[in-house]
Amino acid sequence: MTTTAPQQFDVGGVLLPRPFKIRRFGHFGFNLDRLDDAVTFYVDLLGFRVTDEMSILDEVPPEAREAVAKVVTDPRMIFTSNSADHHAMLLAHRTFGTLMGNDRVAGDNTLSQITWQVGSLQEVVDAEKYLRERGVQVVRIGRDMPGGNWHVYFLDPDDNTVELYYGMEQIGWDRRSRPREMHYRGFATAPPLPQMSEAAELQDAADKGIDIGSGWTPSETHLKETHDVNGVLLARPFKVTKLGPISMFTERMEEMLAFYTELLGFEVVEEAEHLGQRIAYLRSGTEHHSFVLADKALRGLLGLSEHTSCLSMGMEVGSYSQLRAAVAHLVDHGHTLVGTIPPELHLGIDYAAHLADPDGHLVCLYYYMEQLGWDGKPRPRDQRRTVTEPWPETLEPLSDTYADQTFMGPLG
Repeated sequence: MTTTAPQQFDVGGVLLPRPFKIRRFGHFGFNLDRLDDAVTFYVDLLGFRVTDEMSILDEVPPEAREAVAKVVTDPRMIFTSNSADHHAMLLAHRTFGTLMGNDRVAGDNTLSQITWQVGSLQEVVDAEKYLRERGVQVVRIGRDMPGGNWHVYFLDPDDNTVELYYGMEQIGWDRRSRPREMHYRGFATAPPLPQMSEAAELQDAADKGIDIGSGWTPSETHLKETHDVNGVLLARPFKVTKLGPISMFTERMEEMLAFYTELLGFEVVEEAEHLGQRIAYLRSGTEHHSFVLADKALRGLLGLSEHTSCLSMGMEVGSYSQLRAAVAHLVDHGHTLVGTIPPELHLGIDYAAHLADPDGHLVCLYYYMEQLGWDGKPRPRDQRRTVTEPWPETLEPLSDTYADQTFMGPLG
């Protein structure tokens, strides 16, 4: 009997079963009916800042603008971030999603993209060939502007648009994004390798006479910094320091698990059950999970919005005290927390608060994510912290409390 050895790929000098390695959850986009209300919710209330604003009508050929305008009710694309990344969340109108085909198969698909970061441009280029050879529908490869991230887009079994990317534009102390005149470095096809560095791009733009300091900058004067957040004055008593995990409802559990584990390299950490429905936790790094899949039948059983297949978007704040302050702040501003989310839907996270955005998307605020060791095994469930009501003012530390990534840069 002849056996074939599994194929291996050189990824930065390490042999792996695929030519890329997902490092982290990068960014995502929501398509919303109440776009202005969503901007207020995510920017003013939760602290994301607008880093760029564009119109889809300016991004299509002149001959296509009339047709696009008939589909898209509101053409704005609003890029927001909680860090130095150019964007962590793209907010656009629901009809933008219709134009892009996000809801062409399932009307409850309100995500424009689910994005994962890999370690190099080489990995992005090699991923496209790898995915095509395995029958995955690739949407496009290249480099989008704004944001400047090199990417490949493709579809998962639920028709979600998934992106692998490298090289997100970083926005510094002056809060100015790359000027529009520098968008000439965008690509609509696979880029030849090697490409010039970011430093060389800046010099090239300056040599062309472009004012590299003329990029878009947000207006934040309406936000008053009155809250002492561990020694820094901010406009709210907490800071979202990390994006993710993302949780999704699916009717194709086995297909989705096979896609994300066998093709993309995620590992199933553990599974749970609630009201007879299955929940699977997947990781890409040392965190307990970065992705959750739950049977879609659970959505109605929990009384969650039927308009979206997104179960929740995780947002980590800087500390347990910030989480408690965030809850009080949200309630004081008239927001009702969603109390129907059982712990089976956030294993690896102890204290968490859930609230719905203006369109009904669920946000999960938390301060702690269980970390996995070298053996990749999660903490036994009987050794996890028991969440008590009311929440205590302080907690005893766990072995991995505050052991995840440190937020890079100032809080505000």
